[in-house]
Amino acid sequence: MVKYAVSAPQADLLRELAAVSDAVHVPPGRTQVAWALEQRGLIKRTWRGSGHVAVVTPDGRYYLKHGKHPRQVQAEKERLAGDSAQAALAPVGGAELVSRLLSASGTITVADPAPRTRGRWRAAFYDALHHGHVPGGHKVRWNGRQRGDCVFTLVNEEAEKARQSPPVPSIDVPKVLDRPHPLVRVTREAMGRSQGTVDTRGRAEAIPLHVSRPLADRALRIMHALLTEAENRGYTAEPQTDLQRGEALHTLAIVIRGRAFPLVLTERTTKVPHEPTPKEVRQKERNPWIRLPKYDEEFNGRLALGAPAKSW
Repeated sequence: MVKYAVSAPQADLLRELAAVSDAVHVPPGRTQVAWALEQRGLIKRTWRGSGHVAVVTPDGRYYLKHGKHPRQVQAEKERLAGDSAQAALAPVGGAELVSRLLSASGTITVADPAPRTRGRWRAAFYDALHHGHVPGGHKVRWNGRQRGDCVFTLVNEEAEKARQSPPVPSIDVPKVLDRPHPLVRVTREAMGRSQGTVDTRGRAEAIPLHVSRPLADRALRIMHALLTEAENRGYTAEPQTDLQRGEALHTLAIVIRGRAFPLVLTERTTKVPHEPTPKEVRQKERNPWIRLPKYDEEFNGRLALGAPAKSW
């Protein structure tokens, strides 16, 4: 049983104490372990001098010899001794099991039954399952088939489905942009012919992007699908301009029922060890005190859609 279970650190301390005939001082760092053993009746502690000393009890030596707490062994014997009487109280078939479930508001728990009792409940469950005793639109669930408590539940499938959250609708992203959204066209022009990093954050009338050039096309297709779907649902996509510290801050927002949700699409980065460039190597040779960065942030191909930072 769980309350008699002993962890590896507890078992180690118990063996150490049992190896010594006299009471042993418990180190301060193992006070909690000793307390747990005392709660299980496996050791006895007393205060001596500046700390606790402990000795192993007869129950503790029994545990070390047999690997089980004596009270756990006794409880198992009592459980098995009452198995026949408990089995006689189990339902005789599936019809009785369902009837009991209906009377018990749909749930019955059988506390850690012994083998014969568990077998009788198992037989009633399968009889209900295979011989038409379960009411239409319902199903019977069973947890604890091999060990622990047996829990039988009569479930109304329609009510269960009604309680489940509706599936999140998906948005199809086109493979090719034949007729891109107007904001996508503006953003594509703002990107220019740069072969490095694409960064349109802060560009007026453009979609805020910060991605590597190989992912730029995919980013535009995703934003086209998102903006088009938003407008199909009656929302609007609006470029917005605000003042921040006296400078114009350009953003893009989806406006839903009068509330604006700013968006930016960025590519995630991964920290990698910095590889010095030839120029940095020459600078380091001339000026040894120059400190080069230990790491660089590199794009990793994973896109993230979310709210923009307050400033770039």
